[in-house]
Amino acid sequence: MEGVLWYLLASSRGAKTRVRLLRALEHRPQNANQLSNALEMDYSTIRHHLKILVENNILQSAGNGYGEVYLFTEQAKQNWDTVERILNTVEGEE
Repeated sequence: MEGVLWYLLASSRGAKTRVRLLRALEHRPQNANQLSNALEMDYSTIRHHLKILVENNILQSAGNGYGEVYLFTEQAKQNWDTVERILNTVEGEE
């Protein structure tokens, strides 16, 4: 999991957007529209990055349709020390 996290959050194209998404979701589960508004980013961009994070078992969705919210998977929670280390590293480089 650590290698996937480093790739998705530190070295791949779009990593900074995914870091911003994870930071926003630390506070509470949110839907794509809420994230789009909070991060002042295009809705389709947000959906794209959410899909990548879900496909890689970092996020999961609850509900459906417009009310579908995103939250961390158990696997992400179990590896949160690694996630936090990567987020801090990436944010320190900005």
